[in-house]
Amino acid sequence: MRVVVAGVELRSPVIAASGTFGYGVEFEEIVSLDRIGAFVTKGLSREPMAGNACPRIVETPAGMMNAIGLQNIGVRAFVAEKLPKLRSMKGAVVIANVFGYTIEDCVEVIDVLNDAEGIAMYELNASCPNTSHGGMVFGTDPDALYWLSQRCRIAAERGGRPLMVKLSPNVTDIKLMAKVSADAGVAAISLVNTFVALAIDVETRKTRIANFTGGLSGPAIRPIAVRMVHEAAQEVGIPVVGMGGIVRAEDAVEFMLAGATAVEVGTASFADPRAVENIANGLRRWCGSHDVAKVSELTGALVR
Repeated sequence: MRVVVAGVELRSPVIAASGTFGYGVEFEEIVSLDRIGAFVTKGLSREPMAGNACPRIVETPAGMMNAIGLQNIGVRAFVAEKLPKLRSMKGAVVIANVFGYTIEDCVEVIDVLNDAEGIAMYELNASCPNTSHGGMVFGTDPDALYWLSQRCRIAAERGGRPLMVKLSPNVTDIKLMAKVSADAGVAAISLVNTFVALAIDVETRKTRIANFTGGLSGPAIRPIAVRMVHEAAQEVGIPVVGMGGIVRAEDAVEFMLAGATAVEVGTASFADPRAVENIANGLRRWCGSHDVAKVSELTGALVR
């Protein structure tokens, strides 16, 4: 079940996605962290952020919309209050998700984390649709994405850690954005983040989310996400981590056949806090029942 992403060995290709697994410590008594590949922290910013106004999560057919707004305690509080506990948790592989409104913000967050122990790699959020600065603003502009990726990759290298860039699906050509990140020298890419969406309450005639629009996730987006992962994997020679609506082991297999080295599970954790572990265990059973000796053999094994 072991796979290698950007030089980091994971005991399973199933990872808990950012924003759905808190800072990891919240799931200590629920999930056996030594049975999943890794978990990605909530997005960490230079300063604490309160996020968007409520309501900011609504259920949709076959999924959900959110506009949390990247609420977090800030990178320095994470290092002081959360990371010591994470270092003591057996089997926890920590991927720190970082973001900022400017390139300098992102670099500063990485520099702060570089001085701390217990982090395996970074995931750069260049794709959140629920902020007015940063996030998707970077991820939909090839030039901005290139310079962000390059500067943050250099910062990550100062700490001896690989950088993975999380891409936005809200673009016309995902292959171009994947290539831009790869050309900037990053070690891996992950995709997809949520799709910009709008839900309206027909009785009040108002939007169901205070932010007006939100990010759509869940099984409804999976076929589009699988297509984008396949296109990105065909375009670049670095590992691709796929995500988007994974709720069972077969969904993870689908992404890997499309070209993903590993997968992230997000929205499913809202319905079942043990979803990531259950999917990891289910993938092991699936491989056993289908004579797959190494799960890595699934990556890119789509038959056309």
